[in-house]
Amino acid sequence: QVQLVESGGGLVQTGGSLRLSCVASGLTFSSYVMGWFRQAPGKKREIVAAITRTGLSTYYADSVKGRFTISREDAKNTVYLQMNSLKPEDAAVYYCAADDSKVIFASEAQYDYWGQGTQVTVSS
Repeated sequence: QVQLVESGGGLVQTGGSLRLSCVASGLTFSSYVMGWFRQAPGKKREIVAAITRTGLSTYYADSVKGRFTISREDAKNTVYLQMNSLKPEDAAVYYCAADDSKVIFASEAQYDYWGQGTQVTVSS
């Protein structure tokens, strides 16, 4: 049984930082592209960042480039999302997802497994 469990969300002031973690189990973690998505109230879920199986390539949404960093630690079956300079528009439920493709896809439909999400709230 595959499980993805996110943690690290919370309330932060504008300009603050958070680090999200996602621990995976029940799959061969190193064989999966890992992505972070987010969904704000009334909006569609959107990709935030993704990282290839090797960790050598990453993808970022334009809205987070230069502020967010995705990384992975295969020994711990964990993917991270470091979020700096947070803005109120970053507030959302953040989900991690796993895709067994060899390259990064931005479409959520491509991803096979999902976590339950962690709430990020940014106060202005």
